[in-house]
Amino acid sequence: MPWVARAPGLPVLEPEARAILDRLTPMTAPAGTVLFHPGDTVKGFVIMLSGRVEVYLTGASGRELLLYAVEPGQSCVQSTLGLMGGDAYSGEAITRAPSELVLVPRDTFLHLMDLSDSFRHFVFAAFAQRLQSMMHLLDRVAFQRIETRLAQCLLDRAENDILRATHAEIAVMIGSAREVVSRRLDALARRGIVTVERGLVRILDAESLAEIAQSTE
Repeated sequence: MPWVARAPGLPVLEPEARAILDRLTPMTAPAGTVLFHPGDTVKGFVIMLSGRVEVYLTGASGRELLLYAVEPGQSCVQSTLGLMGGDAYSGEAITRAPSELVLVPRDTFLHLMDLSDSFRHFVFAAFAQRLQSMMHLLDRVAFQRIETRLAQCLLDRAENDILRATHAEIAVMIGSAREVVSRRLDALARRGIVTVERGLVRILDAESLAEIAQSTE
């Protein structure tokens, strides 16, 4: 089956646009593959077929912030900005799961934007959705308490009430420092809401954690 037919979120394309994309070959990347670094030139538009890519921003202090994740049907806003505006990447992208993706080269991308109404709508819709998620991230980092962000992170990312991540990794997820996360997790543990073990956090009281996540105080 041509990859275009199984690409999540990709709309029905005009025959010429579909033929152009069908000529491109999907690539696979194991978990932990670095797809781009800050300062790299944007080479193309990525269409995710499977897996997960996380994009990080590193500050002058060396602290990292998880900007967003790209999964099938979603787009990388940094790639779109670079292709349309000529800027280099400012973040770093790493696969967090084995991934299959297609790189649409810059010239092909720009040609498709001119040629295909369906492709252009797909790109702009995905771009708008990603910008909206970035606004939510800005709101959380700027205005929400650490406890609120931490509680929501645990609820969102835990599988079977277990989040397998180090304190440093959780700090990156919520835009904080490892030491701060460690103190907040210890406080939650003293209240019996979680237990903290090496490399994982186990949720014991999801209801109380949800109350913290929804708190605006």
